[in-house]
Amino acid sequence: MIDFWLAAGLLLLVALSFLLIPVLRSRRAQLEEDRTALNVALYQERVAELQTQQEEGVLDTAQMDVGRAEAARELLADTEGVAAPRVTRLGKAAPLLAAILVPVLGLGLYLHFGASDKVELTREFSQAPKSMEDMTQRLERAVAAQPDSAEALYFLGRTYMTQDRPADAAKIFERTVNLAGRQPELLGQWAQALYFADGKKWSDKIQALTDEALKADPKEVTSLGLLGIAAFESERYQQAIDYWNRLLEQLPADDKSRIALQGGITRATEKLVASGGKVAEAPVTKVAALLKVRVDLAAELKARVQPGDSVFIFARATSGPPAPLAAKRLTVADLPATVELGDADAMMPQLKLSNFPEVQLVARISRAGQPTAGEWIGRSQPLASSTTAPQKLTIDSPDK
Repeated sequence: MIDFWLAAGLLLLVALSFLLIPVLRSRRAQLEEDRTALNVALYQERVAELQTQQEEGVLDTAQMDVGRAEAARELLADTEGVAAPRVTRLGKAAPLLAAILVPVLGLGLYLHFGASDKVELTREFSQAPKSMEDMTQRLERAVAAQPDSAEALYFLGRTYMTQDRPADAAKIFERTVNLAGRQPELLGQWAQALYFADGKKWSDKIQALTDEALKADPKEVTSLGLLGIAAFESERYQQAIDYWNRLLEQLPADDKSRIALQGGITRATEKLVASGGKVAEAPVTKVAALLKVRVDLAAELKARVQPGDSVFIFARATSGPPAPLAAKRLTVADLPATVELGDADAMMPQLKLSNFPEVQLVARISRAGQPTAGEWIGRSQPLASSTTAPQKLTIDSPDK
């Protein structure tokens, strides 16, 4: 903060200079005015002496005129170059008073409306925290400085959970939901914090939160893991196995938590068998989706495109996230072309073709190379993601 206040001080000095320069100039003008008044007084005194000498007969009329002219020339020489005094209604006190009030008022307004706390937080976050407590304190100050920041609240809630402070985390996640909306991930985090804050006691509120989260996103990982834990604690081992298997499908192959999750499934299986139960067979794994599509350009458009224009071919869910599920990139020079879109082309591991029952095929020409906006486009009718028959797609419409 020292460099900030130094910069502010320099700017303040510049501002004060505009107020004090007129005061200094007025003092100089006053000195010049006083000197002019003295010269006029001396001139008048000289003329009075000449008149006295004339009355006494020492000077005749001609000598009197010469003496008066000489005195006038001296007065003119002494006052030459002196500007006429400027008349001001403010006086000298107003600029001096403004010079004092402006910085005081500016400082007060900055302390009230300014963002010095945010500047300091920015400087702090530019450096690595020394400990988890240090990170927590920074996040708490960030939330205090930006109470409407859902992102700051979310990270503070996650930090509280890692510090075994679920009650504090539950309050923070509730505020986050109120700010950012009832997003599935936030609902799952809130439910998890409430569960551990209540000593691992299930409640209607926790059930409602997890139900809402999984209804919006059946693959919401926090809710799946929490429901598995709750089922295991209440000796509902088959349900625990089911929830954890669903969670296991969502985790990347290199996720370190897969080992612990698989261990939980094993323990639940052992307890289920020991209690005389039988593990239900896991559902058949879905076959990876693979769509084959032949893309061509309408004849009337061939003269209006260039060989180097980009062609983006992708599949997106008809009911789901707008992001492409699988995509390929070609050029106009490659058309017509046959491409395959499958789970291996997924933009994100959670967004695979096989995870959505119905999709739409889209091909877009973009001279600027932007996949989200272009000049020409072609769209297919909705089709099942499990379709195996080759599809045809023609680019024939303006991209609006």
